[in-house]
Amino acid sequence: MARLGISVYPEHSSMEEIQEYIRLAARYGFKRIFSCLLSVGERSREEIIEEYSKMIAAAHEHGMEVILDVAPFVFERLGITYKDLSFFTALNVDGIRLDEGFDGLKESLMSYNKERLKIEINASFGNGYIANIMSHYPNKDGLITCHNFYPQKYTGLSLKHFNHCNEDIKKQGLKIAAFVSSQKRDTFGPWPVNEGLCTLEMHRELPIDVQVRHLFATRQVDDVIIANAFASEEELRICSMIDPALLTFSIDFEKELNPTEYKVIYEHEHFVRGDMSEYMARSTMPRVTYAAESVPAANTRDLKRGDVIVINDNYSRYKGELQIILKDMPNDGRRNVVGRIPDNESMLLDYIQPWIPFAFMKKD
Repeated sequence: MARLGISVYPEHSSMEEIQEYIRLAARYGFKRIFSCLLSVGERSREEIIEEYSKMIAAAHEHGMEVILDVAPFVFERLGITYKDLSFFTALNVDGIRLDEGFDGLKESLMSYNKERLKIEINASFGNGYIANIMSHYPNKDGLITCHNFYPQKYTGLSLKHFNHCNEDIKKQGLKIAAFVSSQKRDTFGPWPVNEGLCTLEMHRELPIDVQVRHLFATRQVDDVIIANAFASEEELRICSMIDPALLTFSIDFEKELNPTEYKVIYEHEHFVRGDMSEYMARSTMPRVTYAAESVPAANTRDLKRGDVIVINDNYSRYKGELQIILKDMPNDGRRNVVGRIPDNESMLLDYIQPWIPFAFMKKD
């Protein structure tokens, strides 16, 4: 089941702030936490256990899983070996994410750890790294993957590389997590850079709900984690409203909806008709449900890609049908343009396929 997550950084904020953030995120249904040991500096094992254990205890109290980001240099500095992960047992953490890899064999052996920790592999390195690990017959039940986030502007993954990585990982039957970025001012991550913390570069300036809806629209991502802290309550709330299973759009309205249009858009289930046209995606069942109701003609301008329309009374057999326009076309007056898919989520139109269920998001 798809999950939402947050990130916390104990070395950069007070435990009181972190605990309050955990409580808030849990209230909105968030289920996992990412944190980082890559920037712990010269702190001792005992200091790390004392500091991080409080955060982890708070997370577990609210039913949230905690994965800590580590790398070979962290193992070396803290005296940890791939054969003995008991340090993480002392922390009571649920798993570790390997930001940098070992040699493939070690990752495989770690997946059989007696501590039952999840081993999370970096999903952004491409198929060669994952294939190397899989060639050593890891315990797939103990193995998951998670992409990087990228603090530096213009360094995030391209969608092409992201898709390529995910396709190969999914062939192995492994779960995938990826990061989105809060747009709240004064958020932070593990490093002193504040240019957003996203996996995909195309997401860096987008509203957080658009980022989340896009990742779920790929049908490749299982968990979506907000990488920077602390996201606003409104961001947590709007993310919690997203159904991971549905391709979900918002609408910039051009007209006041009449009662039937409102019910067609928000109260009826939608799926794309199987015999899909190149010009539009059709949701035809509303015309059956609301056959006895009126849709007066209004705002019948010519149609552009991304328009959301409801057929009006002048097309009686099809009145009440909802369509998303995929290719510019003239309007003969029988289609009401209720609004448009916002430009900043136009990429979601690329995920429309025959039979795919979809919905529209109310943000108020």
